[in-house]
Amino acid sequence: MAVTLKHLFRRPVTTQYPEERLTVSRRTRGNELIWDRERCTGCATCAKSCPQGAIRIVTSRGEENDYIVEEFRVDSGYCIFCGLCVESCPYEALFMGYGYERARYRRRELVLNKEELLASEKKQPSGYARPKVEAALPPQTLLLDRNGVKK
Repeated sequence: MAVTLKHLFRRPVTTQYPEERLTVSRRTRGNELIWDRERCTGCATCAKSCPQGAIRIVTSRGEENDYIVEEFRVDSGYCIFCGLCVESCPYEALFMGYGYERARYRRRELVLNKEELLASEKKQPSGYARPKVEAALPPQTLLLDRNGVKK
């Protein structure tokens, strides 16, 4: 009984997920990828460095010596979110995000195309392997309140 009373007046250790969420570090390697269409040249370095083969890139010849990225697809069901694709991209076109909720009802919903990989209000790049992005974030952590909204 003494142990119960001792812990009764302490702060709770657990959170009521999904209603409450913990703070996330600015260098978090979350379970989402963010693709920058303007920076990507279609070199497929990220696909070559992926140990699982989760990235598929289809390109075609563009004007002069560049490529047009026709298809950029990531199968997040196979992706282990190791970050090798982000680290190997010479043009900094891939970023890890903060998201960590990947549950889906259908397996085909885990395959993300170009439009689903773009940054948005909900998908923001983290500072993982990107010092320029990290410098723009708050000094200690990116503070997410208990409801998932940025402060």
